[in-house]
Amino acid sequence: MGTNRYRASTEAALRLTETGSRRSDLYGRRTGRPLSGQQEALIGSLLPRLIVSSGSIDLPSLFPGAKNFALEVGFGGGEHLVAQSQAFPSTGFIGCEPFLNGLAKLLSQIDALALKNIRIHTDDARDVLVRLPDQSLSSVFVMFPDPWPKVRHHKRRFFQRQTLDLLARVLRPGGELRLATDHMDYARWALAHLMADVRFRWSARSAADWRVRPEGWPPTRYEQKALIAGRSCVYLAFQRA
Repeated sequence: MGTNRYRASTEAALRLTETGSRRSDLYGRRTGRPLSGQQEALIGSLLPRLIVSSGSIDLPSLFPGAKNFALEVGFGGGEHLVAQSQAFPSTGFIGCEPFLNGLAKLLSQIDALALKNIRIHTDDARDVLVRLPDQSLSSVFVMFPDPWPKVRHHKRRFFQRQTLDLLARVLRPGGELRLATDHMDYARWALAHLMADVRFRWSARSAADWRVRPEGWPPTRYEQKALIAGRSCVYLAFQRA
């Protein structure tokens, strides 16, 4: 595969949802290792059909027949999103991920499993949150986000007051917000923001509820990597009041 061809497919994919924004993005790099020929083909053919278009998002039109709708912020390689899609075929899932190699991995799984209930946004998840209707989501998943450990980068962390305002608007009453992380400072950061917000209620009743991955939380490669390295993981679930 020629370098020019790889660069062309990469740039085309990333242009699909360019916003030109100068805010603090939630993500870092967009590309990694060169894609395989099959992955490049899926980027060119399948991805454009799954992209969430600009403007207000009409979820029933995007997912005909779906009974519920959910959002995953930064789906990585797509393991969690695919597992949720298979477990809940009547739910429409929007996955947000700017990293091209992660997009390619998800597309390969969607293609192989013929999944019909996933749509994709290739940029910042907040671009989707601002365009969703009020009280439209049953679940939001934030699985092992970038912890941005340096203090000067904390403004890039997902859990900020402005983001909680968006989540509170789009989650229906009783809707669930899930966070998994192996970074304890990030867990404390998220807890501090969420516990101070009366619009969200922590679901944990015992330490085991947040120390052990609950049923219905599919594992991810990031979790497995953390456990192999000897790092503990935290699983936090909050309900929209």
